[in-house]
Formats: sequence, structure tokens, C-alpha cells
Amino acid sequence: MRFAKIYVEISNLCNLSCAFCPGTRRTPGRMTAGEFATLAPKLRPFTDYLYFHLMGEPLCHPQLGEFLDIAHRQGFRVILTTNGTLLARQQALLLSSPALHKVNISLHAFEANDLAVPFAQYLADCIAFGQAAKGEKLVVYRLWNQGGADAKNNEILETLRAAFPQPWAVEKRGTRLAERTYLEYGDKFDWPDLTAPEGSPQVFCYGLRDQLGVLYDGTVVPCCLDHEGDLALGNLFQQEMEEILDSPRVKAIYDGFSRKEATESLCRRCGYARRFQ
Repeated sequence: MRFAKIYVEISNLCNLSCAFCPGTRRTPGRMTAGEFATLAPKLRPFTDYLYFHLMGEPLCHPQLGEFLDIAHRQGFRVILTTNGTLLARQQALLLSSPALHKVNISLHAFEANDLAVPFAQYLADCIAFGQAAKGEKLVVYRLWNQGGADAKNNEILETLRAAFPQPWAVEKRGTRLAERTYLEYGDKFDWPDLTAPEGSPQVFCYGLRDQLGVLYDGTVVPCCLDHEGDLALGNLFQQEMEEILDSPRVKAIYDGFSRKEATESLCRRCGYARRFQ
């Protein structure tokens, strides 16, 4: 099996508490650079792209530069998803990394109840990063708050228009603001949670098709939304990926989605998967 992307949670620690994020009840922790060096060769046969994301804010990790260097030596292209609050501090590191392919900046992080800087400064830092990238890195500004609290969206759009003069081009990837710089909209959705009401079993998902995830402790999960590790498929610190992917549980999940049927209770409680119904 080859995947379009594999999510590697280098840490489940975050410097914000955003309204749209469910957080996690798992023990707070980080993967070390040494542990990542052990995992990276195990992941290399299965993808070219690593997302340093699942839970947590990757720019908080004190060894982020080492992670990027290891990924580069293994030939990976790295995508980061960040709330944007630490971009100014990490800008030089990110823009100089040959491994870094793309940065997703979640501008809807303004909904956090603990944003430490004034909103105008936060937004200015996020925009400055995109301008400094100068098309050398793919930068995507995200507003994944449609249908929710979006009172500041107009202010964000006006600031983006001033920073990236129009005309903008609407493309399949999103709205292109400048060379390799995009604005992407998305609807709010309900994260999968075993305490949520169970929905229809008629569900399709790309988990185990174009993606899977690895939590900071090595636990392999089917997708980037399993924030509690409820669908633990194995552990890469103790097993090889081939063994994990050959398990009966993986086969049942994959074959179930081939029939557009969710075999796992968590998947029947996923608001994002309902998008594909």
C-alpha cells in the first residue's frame, strides 16, 4: 500500500485552546528526534509526503529543525499545519528547510480563547510569512469556520487583499492570492468521538486509502481525525508497517469502506466522513 500522505504527530501539545479543536485526553507528550529517526525509514516505502500534524502545534516542538533535517535525508516532503502564532519565531528555520513543501495556516485560530497577542499582530505575522515565502514554499491560509463563528472573516479578507493585490484566481486547490499562495475555505464539522450519537453505517472515508496517522507514541491510526487513538492498529516502535497493515482490523476497515460501510463505531460518529455520503 502507498499513501498520498502520512500524518506524524510529533507532539500533542499546543499553545492554544481553540473552540473548533476537540483536544485530547491522552497523556501530553512529544516524539523525540531520535524516535523519529527510527520511524522515518519505516514510513519511507509507503509515502513521499509527511504531515507533521494530528493533534498539537508542531511549531512548539523544540527539535523541529532536527525533524526537518531527518525528513530531508530520507527524501520526504513535509507539510506543516499550524495555528500561526509561532510563525514569526520559526520563519527563518522553515523557509531555509529543503524538506518543507507546504505550510497550512489555520487563520480560524482567532477563535481561540487564549490568543496571547492582539489579533492584528497575529494576522500580520501570518501574512508576513506568506510574503516572505515568495512562492518558494506552498502557503495555504485556511478559514475552516464556515457555518460557525466567522465575525472576523471580513477583516481577514480585507487584510489579505491589501497584502496580496487582486486579481485572485479561483482554482481547484483554492483561491490563488499569489504564486503558490492560496486561501482555502472549509465548513466546520464534528470530530469523531465515541461519546457522540452513532450515525448511519453508510459511510465512505479515505482513511487507509490515501492516508494514515502515527501518534507521538508510535500508535498507528487510520486517519488524521483519530485524536484519541481509539482505532489503534499497532505500534511502529514495536512492529513493522507491513505487519500492521496486514492485520484483520485494517482489512475489515478498508473492505468496509469499499462497500461504503463503516465497520468501526468511531467512523459512524464522524462528522467529516459524512461529507462523502
